[in-house]
Amino acid sequence: MKKTFMVSKVFIILALIAAITPISEMDHSANAFSQQVIQHGAVGNDVIELQSRLQYLGFYNGKIDGVFGWGTYWALRNFQYEFGLDIDGLAGQKTKDKLVQASDYNEGFVKEQINKGNKFSHYGGTDLNKQKQPSSSGGGAAGQGGGTGTANQNGGSQGSAGQGTVSATNVPNGFSDNDIQIMANAVYGEARGEPYIGQVAVAAVIINRVGSASFPDTVSGVIFEPRAFTAVADGQIWLTPNETARQAVLDAINGWDPSGSALYYFNPDTATSPWIWTRPQIKKIGQHIFCK
Repeated sequence: MKKTFMVSKVFIILALIAAITPISEMDHSANAFSQQVIQHGAVGNDVIELQSRLQYLGFYNGKIDGVFGWGTYWALRNFQYEFGLDIDGLAGQKTKDKLVQASDYNEGFVKEQINKGNKFSHYGGTDLNKQKQPSSSGGGAAGQGGGTGTANQNGGSQGSAGQGTVSATNVPNGFSDNDIQIMANAVYGEARGEPYIGQVAVAAVIINRVGSASFPDTVSGVIFEPRAFTAVADGQIWLTPNETARQAVLDAINGWDPSGSALYYFNPDTATSPWIWTRPQIKKIGQHIFCK
């Protein structure tokens, strides 16, 4: 009799655990984000979670400050591109669901560091004790400006969550009007028949070369390097670019790099150089193959 009672007691305990566990998991999922669409200019807890999850995945390394500035915007677009979502820079339900599925968010840790004014990061796979350090200045969540890794060199700057304002520019410092114009010429001459994302990728390759020690360190130097671009060789560089080409350049300058940090690209149907086929290929966009 006593043995039967003990078995029944154990069974009841296991049944309770089984019943409680799914509920807690459901609550955890339900607590992720609110129902609102998160967009540029937003502030608050949803933006903190958005920035934290993007940083966890390596798309964002700016401030986790709850201010949806340009850095967050371009990091989100890169995430949407890499995960096959609509690329609109808006955190709607599908984007939020994919973020929750792909990342973790330690809300307690993040908000504790913000409240303490500590510099910190929230990258996945890194021990939390190695991600925080004392702030060199009082107040606010001090972080790094700019973008993330290879695909997310995000321009602009963000204000603090306490101020509730955003200070950003569409064209980051370091690129002159002439740089933008000549890049638009190059994009138009090289890729005007390509889908928009392919035009952005071509502009990104130019920017990636400027930042590489293997190429000239100016936009003009990269574009007019001998035998670098077909449009220079055949004179199409001097065609008048349309607004689409210019916008593609601005998107690339502000951090969107759909090429995956490529330094080269080529059209497999027209390429005559055997060497280009030796480059490690990253992806194909439109008619162009992008390479390291």
